[in-house]
Amino acid sequence: MRLKPVPEPPADLDELREHQRAVPLVPGDTDDCCARLRRRRDLPDRQTANDWLAFLRALGLAEETSRGFVRADAEPTPERVREGLRDGVLLVPEALAALREASPDDPLTPADLFAATRERVPRHDRARNPDWEAAWRDRAARLLGWLALVDLAAPVDGDPDPAAVDLGYVAGDAL
Repeated sequence: MRLKPVPEPPADLDELREHQRAVPLVPGDTDDCCARLRRRRDLPDRQTANDWLAFLRALGLAEETSRGFVRADAEPTPERVREGLRDGVLLVPEALAALREASPDDPLTPADLFAATRERVPRHDRARNPDWEAAWRDRAARLLGWLALVDLAAPVDGDPDPAAVDLGYVAGDAL
């Protein structure tokens, strides 16, 4: 199963490690884990914490047990994050395929990625959010930022800035 949440990418894997360390070693229910994430990582709200918890689970850095969520005994290495993105995050295979087709003269932008995956956005997301297109364009920008963080994507002309909707990407060295 691939998960939808894609939080803002961190500046580096050390920051991702800090998010992982905010997940308890002793299993806790979702509310407890979200409260702990909010407190330790200064997250703005429960939904952001919940998104991080789901995303860490998708990357294999947190696990859901019968007693709740727990920190996985795994380091957030570039290889592990790449594998987690490929296997656990919705629309990553499509993004990687589009990156393979991109070139410096015609890089993949978040708007391009959204256009290529628009039909794959779950129907319930479209129904519950009247501004779903903007939300999924933002998600595409964040997703490309995560791919750049682990060298699956490379920004064209500059550093990856997930807020830059027009920033273009090509395949990274690890793709």
